Amino acid sequence: MPGDVSPGRGRFAQGSERERLDPFVVATGDASPRDQRDLMERPFFSLAKVKRVAPILYDSGGQRVEVHGMPEHGMATIWDADVLIWAASQIVEAENHGLRTSRFLRFTPYQLLQAIGRATGAREYRLLKGALARLQSTVIRTTIRHGEHWRRHQFSWINEWEELTTRDGRVEGMEFVLPDWFYRGVIDRSLVLTIDPQYFRLTGGIERWLYRVARKHAGHQPHGWLFEIAHLHEKSGSLARISDFALDLRRIAARQPLPGYRLDIWREGRREMMQIRPSGLSTVPVNNPVDTLVTSGANGIGTSGAAQSGFRAHEPQLSLWPEKQNPTANLESNKESNFSSLTRAHARHGAAATRRGAP
Repeated sequence: MPGDVSPGRGRFAQGSERERLDPFVVATGDASPRDQRDLMERPFFSLAKVKRVAPILYDSGGQRVEVHGMPEHGMATIWDADVLIWAASQIVEAENHGLRTSRFLRFTPYQLLQAIGRATGAREYRLLKGALARLQSTVIRTTIRHGEHWRRHQFSWINEWEELTTRDGRVEGMEFVLPDWFYRGVIDRSLVLTIDPQYFRLTGGIERWLYRVARKHAGHQPHGWLFEIAHLHEKSGSLARISDFALDLRRIAARQPLPGYRLDIWREGRREMMQIRPSGLSTVPVNNPVDTLVTSGANGIGTSGAAQSGFRAHEPQLSLWPEKQNPTANLESNKESNFSSLTRAHARHGAAATRRGAP
């Protein structure tokens, strides 16, 4: 089976990591979708469907994220990130069954596309290859996961990839190598969360990003999490003006599209707030929800916003999982986003304000 030998997809080029790694052959797509925590709470991807080359420069809580897209392909999008969610899901599922995994994945495009809820026609195969090209060409620099000593790690989402084709041009398989930074964040179970399979049906970039924020911060806590809209804007890395971004959030809150979460927006003086709470709409049942989340010494709902600082810049494409049970409750207090709290009474007041017709 001769392979495509265009740049980035050569047959075991000299010095290829695949020569030194044992392949992890994906035999099935039956795995609960899982996302990597760091990718859920910080701006690592473009949220727009148009090509983005403007960098993301985000600095908060002493941790920095820089994302740079190349002019030829543009920055990897939140739809392209479905490939990474699929890879994380397969790795965790295999390790749960005592199987050996690797950063070097070998699979069929059909497995991946079906798993992330996409069709498997010629168009989808072309889009998948475009996604892999963006994932490989996007450069990330970050200090996340380096402890108290400042270190910057630089990598791309995919180190190299290749498609294996027959003589008549039919794609029979694919291979790619994940960066060590991402792989280590997947095999560390504390850094992975199960997500709702309905996530893949969300069509908007901000919707998808907002679900990941909700799953990471609000989790399954009855009182959820409270964000200031201005802080969400910084956290997203969006290139949109804050007024346009806030309008998008209001429209999303009016439609309530997030599986398992309800969104409420209201004003407190000049500040516009969004509360994200678990709802009964999730397609994944949850066991043992917690009563509340206590942050910063208060006894109520966790909040985010106020004095955060960050550099803004941001701008999406790429779908075999059955809907599985997700028993994991998210009890983590995130130092970057939790630095004030509201009481239950305050949370009820906010929700009531929304019902009375607040924005």
